[in-house]
Amino acid sequence: MSISAMLEPIAGRGETVTLPADEWMQGRTLYGGASALVAYTAAIRAFPDLPPLRSAQVAFVAPVGAEVTPQAKLIRQGRNVTQVQVDLLVDGSPALTSFWLFGAGREANAVHPAAPVEPAPIPVDEAEPLMEGKGPAFIQNNYELRRAAPSGGDGGPVVRRWLRLKGGDDLDPTSRLILIGDTMPPGAMRAMQRPGPVSSMNWAINLLDPMAQTRDGWWLAETASDHADHGYSSERLRLWDADGRLVMIGQQAAAVFG
Repeated sequence: MSISAMLEPIAGRGETVTLPADEWMQGRTLYGGASALVAYTAAIRAFPDLPPLRSAQVAFVAPVGAEVTPQAKLIRQGRNVTQVQVDLLVDGSPALTSFWLFGAGREANAVHPAAPVEPAPIPVDEAEPLMEGKGPAFIQNNYELRRAAPSGGDGGPVVRRWLRLKGGDDLDPTSRLILIGDTMPPGAMRAMQRPGPVSSMNWAINLLDPMAQTRDGWWLAETASDHADHGYSSERLRLWDADGRLVMIGQQAAAVFG
């Protein structure tokens, strides 16, 4: 089933919908990128003709199941910027709350391109396949993953992988970035002293190019822990296209158990 089929029931006007979401589950909850995409879809369907998405803040409050009630609310619409809040309710209580910032393009007064990816990744056509038949359902059902850095890396708390959606997709570019941008586990998993679960608590993103495309469907994703202690990790997320052009950056708080 395509991701678009899962999104088809969403209208954003407060109706409870049942999503055919089995392929996108991560344990007992919908994978974070997919649940964020449900909220984004509710925003753009409730308020058509929005300008491009520039930034978003998402809080993962509780597990999001197949039955959800998306509620979209227009917070402010200015000349260039529109801000929309979307809550996903489960059994009447918020399971995800999010804030979406849409902004029309303007003549640039500041131009500063992001630096290219460093260090250079293993070329995707030389990279070792990973997680075949392993990992949570959403990974096994929907992704091809390849190693982008030497096994073990430099010993730091960083996870870097090539990723591609299986079988292609019919998403618009912005929806695709939201879906794939939270795929990697927290970089803190590299610093864990013993096995245990990790869980994303929130996700803040800036889209450098909301219309980004890439070669052959391949993207380079990275999560890195800037600081981990007391059961939590402050995570930095980045996403590049296949040519090493940075297209999205993010931050995340992750819970580290065990």
